[in-house]
Amino acid sequence: MALKASDAKVGDSREVKLVEDLKRTQLVMYSGASGDYNPLHSDDKYTKEAAGYPGVFAHGMLTMGMTGRAVTDWVGVTNVKKYGVRFTNQVWPGDTLTATATIADIREEDGETVAEIKVETKNQDGATVITGAAVAKLAG
Repeated sequence: MALKASDAKVGDSREVKLVEDLKRTQLVMYSGASGDYNPLHSDDKYTKEAAGYPGVFAHGMLTMGMTGRAVTDWVGVTNVKKYGVRFTNQVWPGDTLTATATIADIREEDGETVAEIKVETKNQDGATVITGAAVAKLAG
């Protein structure tokens, strides 16, 4: 169900638990689904020796996709007109991620009522792993 303009106001927000205890299996599955087989996401030895990280970490686009659910589940996937993020920290196997989406602005754009939605995803320690924004059409 799409968010209606009459039900939305600046400052409204929602929090969504995206994943609890991210599994390495999820990283492998995402590699297969996306075609991104970078060893940073699957090979501990490579990741430690070649890149100096303590172990494998999640694909940024996996985290971006999970974060997008905080927007699409709220406004409806077909209403998202624009979505972008900035990666601020690594996501590791075992992490629990929670996203917050907040309406920052509501305006008329090209004859439609749209909301600008800020998003932020944090891990279980409160560290921000993604910040971003979306623009979504609001239902009449």
